[in-house]
Parts: sequence; structure tokens; C-alpha cells
Amino acid sequence: MHKVAVLGATGSIGGSTLDVIARHPQRFRATVLTAHRQVEALVDLCARHHPELAVIADPSLEAELARRLAAAGVRCEVASGHAALTAAASGNLCDTVVAAIVGAAGLDSTLAAARTGKRLLLANKESIVMAGSLLLEAVALGGGALIPVDSEHNAIFQCLPGGRPDLHRSGVRRLILTASGGPFRGRTRAELAGITPEQACKHPNWVMGRKISVDSATLMNKGLEVIEAHHLFGAPADAIDVVVHPQSLVHSMVEYVDGSVLAQLGNPDMRTAIAHALAWPERVDSGVPSLDLSACAPLQFEQPDLATFRCLALAFQALRAGGDAPAVLNAANEVAVEAFLAGALPFLSIADVVEAVLAELPAQAVVDVGSLCERDRIAREAARRVLRNAC
Repeated sequence: MHKVAVLGATGSIGGSTLDVIARHPQRFRATVLTAHRQVEALVDLCARHHPELAVIADPSLEAELARRLAAAGVRCEVASGHAALTAAASGNLCDTVVAAIVGAAGLDSTLAAARTGKRLLLANKESIVMAGSLLLEAVALGGGALIPVDSEHNAIFQCLPGGRPDLHRSGVRRLILTASGGPFRGRTRAELAGITPEQACKHPNWVMGRKISVDSATLMNKGLEVIEAHHLFGAPADAIDVVVHPQSLVHSMVEYVDGSVLAQLGNPDMRTAIAHALAWPERVDSGVPSLDLSACAPLQFEQPDLATFRCLALAFQALRAGGDAPAVLNAANEVAVEAFLAGALPFLSIADVVEAVLAELPAQAVVDVGSLCERDRIAREAARRVLRNAC
């Protein structure tokens, strides 16, 4: 029986995780559930899954959460705040942590889980983008396991011998990440001038939160995944390629030096990757329907349009710059996407903000979490200054 903490339980990854857990009550139990501010949704999940601990990130909502849980007849411990999230990830109520908090807010709890030797199922790509070397060091010191939940990285994990081996010794030539192309694949820059948040959040294949949906529309999500792949699998930038695959059935591929290319296929449903990560090295039913290849349209593959979707090129630029450049990229992007979703920034200007901040803050060496968080703060301030000057 694995005791699972689902950090970010009210999001799309959290919901998919809890669906898989509920299918296997003899193997998994959700013992810790957390949310940012969604009290009602968290109460509903607690009533269904009966965790031992419920954590709300906003301390001002702890009393309301406790009151609503009591009214629903749910008995569990209640906590709130940043420190409570970190303690939940590292405490003895769980042996497995699903890190699904969106953005830089998930960094500390992810690191805490790694340091304490948890089985870490990583869905928070921003943590490894920001602090890849620090996270891998924490996993090594803690003695736990790191299993990617992003569908692309989980696909690569499945296509490699032993999950995360030395690529050179395993004869790997390159990692090929697939991208759906988002809702605006094939459009020109002129056609993207008046894009609204509602349009950007309508992904053709996946059901995701608003921030990651916008990142998918700009291809920044794929850029963050390139950086994530670099850290997870030890691949240099020149050994990572991105191809656009609009059907989202081939989730990623690994090319070997003998010419073989291994691919992982499946319906576009995150429960496949989550079930694999939860049960690894075994396999369990995820609830995802079988892939009917005879019913699939011809599979398409094409090169990404880096001139139109500049965020992907900026991510490669940050990866090659090294140091804390990926953290600066991530911080600037989070601020820009937030402004776009609020109607304060045009869609095409998201890349402009990120590019300006990268130019203003050249890469520095990553020393520790404290210095990294300070650079994150500085990058966010720089992004807000760029926004003010642009308005």
C-alpha cells in the first residue's frame, strides 16, 4: 500500500491522479491532499478520498476549510501555509508525492519530498526548470526515486532502458519531444495579434489549467519540457529535438545510434502517465481506453515554427546559456502569462517580455535555493517593469 500525497489535488493532474488511485484501493491511498485556495473543491475531494491531512496554501482560508470539513462529516487534520505544504511533502503521512502545484510555488515542497527520500512523481516542471541541479542532488542525497509524470518525459522514461540511464552508455543519439502545436498551429503572427485568453485556453487535445494551456499555445510549455528533459535525462541541448505532432498520440521518442527509434503511444489522457509512475516498475489499469490505431487519422509530424512561436526558441537559448537562465525564463513567463490572462498584455507580447528579461539578466551560477529564489524575485520585478513600460 503506497500512501500518496497529492500536492495540487484540485488541478487537472490532481484529479487524474485521484481517479487512478480510486481504481486501486488495495495498492494506493491518498493520505494528503492540498490546494491553493479552492476550499470547496478540496472539501469535496476529502469527502471522497478520506485523507489524513488537508492543506490549504492560503492561511486565511484554514478556518473556513476546517469548518466545511466538519460540516461534511470529514475527519482529518487541517493545516495551511507554505511551511505546512513543505511539511506535508516531507512528513511520515506519505511515501509517495505527486508534485502537481503549478509554477514556482511548487519548488520548496518538491525539494522537501526529494530530500526525505520520497517516491517523487514530478508533474511540476517549473521546479526542475528552475532548480534542476539542486533537485537531482536532493533526490540523490535522499535516496528516493524521481519519476516524470509529464506525458512527454514519461514516454521517454518508458523508452529508455531502466528509466533514467546514462544516455551515452545506452547508445542514445537524441530525445525527440512531440508537441501538439497547441490551438494556433499553422497560424501566422498576423493571425495571432488579437488572440484572447479564452481562445488560448482551448487546447485541441488536452484538458489542462489556464496557465499551462497558454504555455502550450505559445510553445513555452514545450520549451520548459526541453529544459526538463535536459535535467531528467542528462541530454545536452543539441541532443533534444521537438517535432509537432497534432494528433497527440505519439507522446515522445528516443533515437538510438543504431537507427532505431522507440516511441510511446497512447490516447491523450494523463492517467496513462500517472498510472505508470504510481505503479512503476509494474503496470496497472489507468482507466484510459485502448488506442485503436485503425481508427486514427494518418499521423503527422512537422517542424515547429520558431519565428511565430518564439518562446520555444527562447527556452533553447536559456538552456544553452546555463546557470540560472532557465529560472529567469520561467519567472518572466509566469508574470507575462498572468498579465495576458488578466487582459493586460497581448498574446504575442508574452515572448517579448521573456526576451527582454533574459537580455537584462545574464545567466549566473546556481549556488543554492536561497540565491535562486532571489533571482526569481528579481526576474519577476524586471518582467513587471517591462510590462509597465510597455503600457
